Amino acid sequence: MAITYRDTHEFRKEELEDLFLSVEWSSGHFPEKLVVAMRNFETVYTAWDGDKLVGLICAMDDGIMTAYIHYLLVRPEYQGKGIGKELVEKMKATYADYLRIVLVAYNDECGFYESCGFKRETESSPMFITELWT
Repeated sequence: MAITYRDTHEFRKEELEDLFLSVEWSSGHFPEKLVVAMRNFETVYTAWDGDKLVGLICAMDDGIMTAYIHYLLVRPEYQGKGIGKELVEKMKATYADYLRIVLVAYNDECGFYESCGFKRETESSPMFITELWT
């Protein structure tokens, strides 16, 4: 397995649908919207096994102070091979001059992010409004 990494914003909807549904994320049910979203993110790094999309990380930023990692996902059969950490390292290098990189993690993911250098915030909580338009 020779994983290659790319900085790209262009995807076929099938690539994104397959990746997102492989980790059971509901976003995968909206592949056309994902294609547009990927074009609009400031930074998108991907991991590929040949022509198969196996991982992705993307971020929004304000141009100078704060970057927000929105998605990090790696196909289940490729997890535990350092791909997620490599994608995080690429993002950290891109935003090294910023004051902070922010992300929201589920509790069972916190250990991974802590191993990448992130720290839990004890004085605040993530908040959401989630609407699924059908």
